Amino acid sequence: MKPYKTQAYIQSLNVGKIQPEVTDEITVLEKVGDNDYIVDYKGVKCHALFNWLVCAYFADDVYRRIE
Repeated sequence: MKPYKTQAYIQSLNVGKIQPEVTDEITVLEKVGDNDYIVDYKGVKCHALFNWLVCAYFADDVYRRIE
């Protein structure tokens, strides 16, 4: 899989909000599971899920960081 840039809802930008409203650019690096991706968000590698119902990535840079 070739890395590509796209928009995603970012966990750290939405902390304390009921519904995610803020997106930012991520780089999808690789697919590691059925619906699990490794992404880069501003130098932080973390896991992201793709929601097929809304056709959007949700990156969790708070709890699912890769050290």
